[in-house]
Amino acid sequence: MKKLVSIGIVLLSASFSVAASEGLVKYESHYSVKETADRFESIAKNKGLTLFARMDHQKNARGVGLKLRPTEVIIFGNPKVGTLLMQCSQDVAIDLPQKVLVSEGADNKVWLSYNNPSYLMKRHEIKGCDEVINKVSDILSKLSKAAVTK
Repeated sequence: MKKLVSIGIVLLSASFSVAASEGLVKYESHYSVKETADRFESIAKNKGLTLFARMDHQKNARGVGLKLRPTEVIIFGNPKVGTLLMQCSQDVAIDLPQKVLVSEGADNKVWLSYNNPSYLMKRHEIKGCDEVINKVSDILSKLSKAAVTK
């Protein structure tokens, strides 16, 4: 019985990690983590988005004596757009404001990632907000591509 439960837990964990990875949009960057994050932040500000926070997880890890590859998260958004999503499904507020992760993989490649708005739509059963979801998807895609390309 213990073996059966252990196998079930492993299978459940594996299926969750696959589902979670399907919810991310990832772009490979031609720049370092810091430069990619700086570029994204600058572009977002120039587009009139609000920047709420920027976290350097590598720096925080170093502060407690731990190692971590370069990893930064930028929290940003537009309350006019986010509010429209929350009006469709208030639970989406747990995933707002938007976030981008800029990280260096074990292979030294730099990635900019964010939650796929279509994934959020499914996760929170958002109905009647297709236009807003499409707008968010378009903006995230344009900002990301501009931040990672030369």
